Amino acid sequence: MLKVLKSGFFATIQDLGRYGYRDIGVPVSGAMDVDSVKKANLLLGNDPNAAVMEITMTGPTLQFDEPTFICLSGAHISATLNNKPIENYQVVQVSKGDILSYGKLENGFRAYLAIKSGFQTEKVLGSRSQFVPVTKTKRLKDGDEVLFTKNISFKPLISEVKIDDHFLKDYLEVYKGPEFELLSDAQLSAIFTKTFTVSKENNRMAYQLSELIEGHAHSMLTSGTLPGTIQLTPAGRLIILMKDGQTTGGYPRILQLSEESICTLAQKKHGDKFTFKLL
Repeated sequence: MLKVLKSGFFATIQDLGRYGYRDIGVPVSGAMDVDSVKKANLLLGNDPNAAVMEITMTGPTLQFDEPTFICLSGAHISATLNNKPIENYQVVQVSKGDILSYGKLENGFRAYLAIKSGFQTEKVLGSRSQFVPVTKTKRLKDGDEVLFTKNISFKPLISEVKIDDHFLKDYLEVYKGPEFELLSDAQLSAIFTKTFTVSKENNRMAYQLSELIEGHAHSMLTSGTLPGTIQLTPAGRLIILMKDGQTTGGYPRILQLSEESICTLAQKKHGDKFTFKLL
């Protein structure tokens, strides 16, 4: 059992997502930065879909009631185990009673705590990912307890890796969306020459950008959307849907983020800047 002594800003349990239910309006959900999750699970010898804790901006304080092995990944938030610093992308052995604490956010926005064999929370519609309309729980709270499997004998094949942080990129790669051809020359020029800024309106559902481009008067039927779909509002606002985003929308779907760029954007916070690069 893992006890949440202090929950931090926003921590949830996520796996790779809830697939097969978009036809009834259920978002994929799942980890925002899949790349970081897969690397941590790989180091622990886990299934890639093993559930992890997604930690946004400010980390929690956690106590382990059983021995196990953990790996941190994603954003760099200074972390200590029993007041001794630990680093990302290292397999760390944990003993009963150990306390994991987080401090200052150094770069990125979302960190991950992976544990040997994954967190064993309830599966709902085939996934452990927390999403309020489905799982009824929005985030971890002070005093919550999260199940995991005791492990004392794991011998990692790889104990540490050094990687380049993909989320330090200052551009997002995009494909043409279904309504890309509706864009005017002026709109195209703005999209691919402007530097855009993440606005305060950003969360697991969508990221809005501060800068506007030329608006439009196109009307369209509500159509299917995906994580990474970029919609253009009549006022010229760009909205990028993320993992908890709605499954349909009525704005033109002008661009689609690559899978890697979804991970990159998930690590950006209010005020961060980037450009778009067409694939």
